[in-house]
Amino acid sequence: MNLFITTFESVAVLLGIGIIGFWIIRRKMIPRNILGLLSPIALEIALPSLIFINIIQDFEPNSYQNWWQLPIWWLFFTIIAAGLTLIFMFISKKENRREFAISLFYQNGIFFPLAIIAGMFGKDSYLLVFLFIFTIFYPAFFFSTSHIFFGKKFNLTTNLKKIIHPVIITTTIAILIKIGGLHVYVPNFIFEIFALIGGMTIPLIMIILGGNIYIDFNKKGKLHIIEMFKFVSVKNIIFPLIFIGILFVIRPEYDIALILLLQASVPPVTAVPLMVEKYGGNRYIVNQFIVASFILSLLTIPIMVLLFDIFF
Repeated sequence: MNLFITTFESVAVLLGIGIIGFWIIRRKMIPRNILGLLSPIALEIALPSLIFINIIQDFEPNSYQNWWQLPIWWLFFTIIAAGLTLIFMFISKKENRREFAISLFYQNGIFFPLAIIAGMFGKDSYLLVFLFIFTIFYPAFFFSTSHIFFGKKFNLTTNLKKIIHPVIITTTIAILIKIGGLHVYVPNFIFEIFALIGGMTIPLIMIILGGNIYIDFNKKGKLHIIEMFKFVSVKNIIFPLIFIGILFVIRPEYDIALILLLQASVPPVTAVPLMVEKYGGNRYIVNQFIVASFILSLLTIPIMVLLFDIFF
């Protein structure tokens, strides 16, 4: 029960910050257009800073010699998720199928697991380093493949910045610095700067999400109750149960298994509505999927973690 409560509280913190973002925009405490300016700060400055400081402080390559396998496990997860998406996307209505599929496929692979792992094992846990190495290619993958769902061509010139994402650069540099033992030559005030900036990551991204949800729900139009029910049934329940079954069969190490389970259990990544709008899809139904999945995850993620704990 303690594990359930700890996971529940970790998810509740994320949702609570999102509600604050919703309230801030509703009360017009900041202009709505400021949210678009805050997103690059969260994703391209704060998040890389958080990754950098965690790797420098907590990564011990000699103690975790199989760390280099983590991106391979991410590829394994992505292939399974793609197969499941191809199967379950057809339960949605044809006019919503692209939005349904893209929301199923791209999970909130960093922020939700980050909060849950920190809640379960502490903010200095080596599992956070594992998470960052596991997802090193995920941002670039998201921005370079999301166009596929809408049959759009990918413009390499205009999207090169998104492919060479600061997350890849920062993670690689931090790993090389730590492996080379060069971190001992870096002044402490540099680490303090990265730690303070990195601490803004989760509050910023959840406030942005909450604010965007308020803006979109003012123009939401029809609520797609049945489609939302289908979506959360697959995303929040079926996906993680299938992965628990897979993990039970293949039996990876506990640390890897936990990260895989969390990846399968979390809601869609918060950037999906922006990409859907960019490619001419229905942003509003995607927001409905995300909100429904976020709310239900308050119960489903702790339950899935409990089930995982039974088998591992």
